[in-house]
Amino acid sequence: PSSLKLRVGPTPTKGVPPKSKNHALYKDGTYKGSVEDAHYGLVQVEAVIKDGNIVSVNFLQYPNDNNTSRYINELAIPILREEALHAQSSQVDIVTGASHSSEAFKKSLATALSSAR
Repeated sequence: PSSLKLRVGPTPTKGVPPKSKNHALYKDGTYKGSVEDAHYGLVQVEAVIKDGNIVSVNFLQYPNDNNTSRYINELAIPILREEALHAQSSQVDIVTGASHSSEAFKKSLATALSSAR
């Protein structure tokens, strides 16, 4: 696993972009996404919305039953979280080397956010 290289597109700016309350993207609350198959296990996330913006994305499930899955996801999870916070959506770049987890993350987050609309 030490030869694994995770790559994403341009690094997002840290933090959540400010939004006007009049243009809130989502309803405040905590929303669970669907459970998605990531080939090596299941992924499920929840999105926390405050003032109409995504303020946190938490992984409720992710593949972690073996050393390789733990290694890959420990690297990919923070990147996927940051990308979602920056994008304020599930439309994020796939993390190379964690493509199955990335796709499952996007699907789970999309369902959570659709509940928040």
